[in-house]
Amino acid sequence: KQWYQRRVRVLKELIPAVSENFNVSEENRAISGHSMGGHGSLIIFLKNPGMFKCCTAFAPISNPCQGLWGVKAFTNYLGEDKSTWNAWDATELAKTFTSGSPVNVLVCQGDADKFLKAELLTQNFVDVAGQNEAIKLDYRLREGYDHFYPYIATHVEEHFDYIANFIC
Repeated sequence: KQWYQRRVRVLKELIPAVSENFNVSEENRAISGHSMGGHGSLIIFLKNPGMFKCCTAFAPISNPCQGLWGVKAFTNYLGEDKSTWNAWDATELAKTFTSGSPVNVLVCQGDADKFLKAELLTQNFVDVAGQNEAIKLDYRLREGYDHFYPYIATHVEEHFDYIANFIC
């Protein structure tokens, strides 16, 4: 729908605002997110090669064209025409992604996440990205962790370290 423009907000508003107000390097950006934000970080990263050094995602919605929540959301946001959905699905983008040199992606997922099998479909992204030579995927499945704050709080430092490897 016209009002749902999260990607535009990140690319056209957030990044310029950060660049204008903070001493940051435009050559050393990374993008990260959790759940729907994890999906957003993946699609923004894959749709804008070269803009970011790497991408990390905690428990991302990974294949919304196939997940129960994703089908409902895509129908509401993108309409009934499913042929337009692949352009906004991280797993579908990973199938056709190309790059002059491999890009770096970290995906972390708790194995006790109640949304994993029917909603997030993280394994679909992992399988596709793992087969694409243009994507250097680091996948970390965490035993006993679910979808929520304790999982993120426990492992966020690993994401900072991963990002630091590429931007520092």
